[in-house]
Amino acid sequence: MFSGIVEEYAEVVRVEKDQENLHLTLKCSFVDELKIDQSVSHNGVCLTVVKIENGTYTVTAMRETIERSNIGLLQAGDKVNVERSMMMNGRLDGHIVQGHVDLTAECIDIKDADGSWYYTFKYPFDRELAQRGYMTVDKGSVTVNGVSLTVCNPTEDTFQVAIIPYTYEHTNFHTFRVGSIVNIEFDILGKYISRIMQLSSGR
Repeated sequence: MFSGIVEEYAEVVRVEKDQENLHLTLKCSFVDELKIDQSVSHNGVCLTVVKIENGTYTVTAMRETIERSNIGLLQAGDKVNVERSMMMNGRLDGHIVQGHVDLTAECIDIKDADGSWYYTFKYPFDRELAQRGYMTVDKGSVTVNGVSLTVCNPTEDTFQVAIIPYTYEHTNFHTFRVGSIVNIEFDILGKYISRIMQLSSGR
């Protein structure tokens, strides 16, 4: 479980294909604090640490994860938003993030807002999935590459988020361009509410 408050961005050191799996080796400031089997969010994807050596750590992504997220697009030198799992004795500054990416979205517009930025993302709309809570609502929560954000100006298949300078500088948002592919996790509370409504209506 995560909060969507990214600790920093890690740098991809090496990417290795192993049959249907992908081994990612990264470096960041808290490598020495990690342990084997620990869960770390990478661009919003929960991955398990499988190796730690020489100031780097390695995680493995399987085919399902690669197909559903942007993990398969990563190359050496790329920046990845990372967050260790949430401690239950602290404040939840973001929202409840599972680290289970729902789909990818494309950045279709970036606007400078005199010191902050508005990013617009477009994702494939599926009416059945939307009825199950896979959608955005105005002022609701969404996770973009592991960052907990507030939705503004949602449409059927797009939404905007406002990015302040701190988030821009301390996450990989500053690397985004029009056409960048990002990971999206919709709010788990919306999914539960949608499911309850479906069961209540007998569908």
